[in-house]
Order: sequence, then structure tokens, then C-alpha cells
Amino acid sequence: MPVFLPWVAILLLLLAKSNRCAQAWWIWAPLVCVATLERILVFPFLPSSLIETFVDVISALAFGIAAVWLLAPHLARRHRFVTFLCILPTLAGASALVCVIGQDWLGGEAATMVSVISLLGIVVFVVSVAMTFAGWACRGRYRPFRLSLWLIAALLVACLAATSPFFVFALIASGGRAPWLEFLGGMLAMAGVIFGTLLPFLALSFANSFFRERLKGLLHLKPMSPPPPFPAALASAA
Repeated sequence: MPVFLPWVAILLLLLAKSNRCAQAWWIWAPLVCVATLERILVFPFLPSSLIETFVDVISALAFGIAAVWLLAPHLARRHRFVTFLCILPTLAGASALVCVIGQDWLGGEAATMVSVISLLGIVVFVVSVAMTFAGWACRGRYRPFRLSLWLIAALLVACLAATSPFFVFALIASGGRAPWLEFLGGMLAMAGVIFGTLLPFLALSFANSFFRERLKGLLHLKPMSPPPPFPAALASAA
């Protein structure tokens, strides 16, 4: 299938009424950034047979995040958990669609396709949970640096929780001789790559007022209260 279809899908989302402004078109910047990094990054922690799978997942995730950013007004709800329930299927559906489009269904192996979809499902769940938790941990305050730190921590915890069942199964199957260091290294690398994929979209949201409001809506954040004017502070002290 044509590889340009995901780009066309993003273009169609930009034509929606809620995205009809010049600032919305900056969504191309993080997509191009991720697409460029995919071609120059090296993944030494992965076997060569899995590198293509990992790159496919990163690409699909980037388009899924872009779709969530563009559909944010329709996903943000009054309650945080309901917003999470809107983000998860949207991110999963958009990412899965890109993943399906990018697969070679005529010459590809079924096992490879299953591994791509399975890894994508884990990554989508990790991202949705981490974003929701990071927003909650910020206590409703929009502070970019603190949000980034909480997001990194949430990604680490979510990656550990999502991959632990597979490690436990490997531990049982190997009679307790599972590679602990390889597991921890892979988990850290997975969290790092996911954050690296999210980072261009976060940078766009921090710098662009249009997407900043989208991010605050998705994570239920509001700006920090400005400090009181100096004369007012003196008057209250008196």
C-alpha cells in the first residue's frame, strides 16, 4: 500500500474545522523530525531482525500521537479517566491503521506482522497511561519541565509493568536463568525511545500556543498562578 497515505490522513485532519488555523500546520514539524530520526538512529540493543519492526512501531506511534493532538478538542473530557478512555482507542486506532498500511501483506511474514502489532499495542498502552499519570502527578499545573520529568518517570514505570509478564514467563521457562540485565536494559531503552518519539510533540506544544492548549486539555492542566504584584504583596503583608 502507498506509504504516503498516513501523511494524507494527517492532511485530512488538518482540514477539520477545529484545525483551520496556521498554527495547526506545525504538526508536520514533529512528524518530519521523527521520520528523519528513524533513518539515522541506530538501535544496538536490538537484534538486526527486530530493528525494522521497532522502526515500524515508532513511525506508527508518531502518526498516532499527531492524530491525538489534532483531535484533542474531541478527546478531552471533564473527568481524567474518561479522557484516558478517549485517548487510548484513538491512539491505538490511528497507530494501527498506519502500521497496517505500512506492512507488505503480499510478501511479508505473518510472524513479523504479529510482532509489530503486539509491540505497538504495548507501546500505545504505555504512552496513554504515562500521559494520564504525568498529568495527574502535575496536580493540574502546567509546568513544562516538571511535566517532562513526570512523563519520563511514568514511562519507566509503565514499561516495567507492561513488560514484566513477559519476563516472568521467560524466567519460569528458563528455570530462573532469565537475563536480568538484558531485560532492564531493554526496558530502559524502550522507555527512552518512546520518550524520544514524544519529545518533538512536547516541544511543539511548549512552543506553540495552539498545541499548548491542546496538551493542557488532554492532561487536565492549567497554567501556574502568576505571583501577586509587588505592591499588593506588601499590602497583604501589612
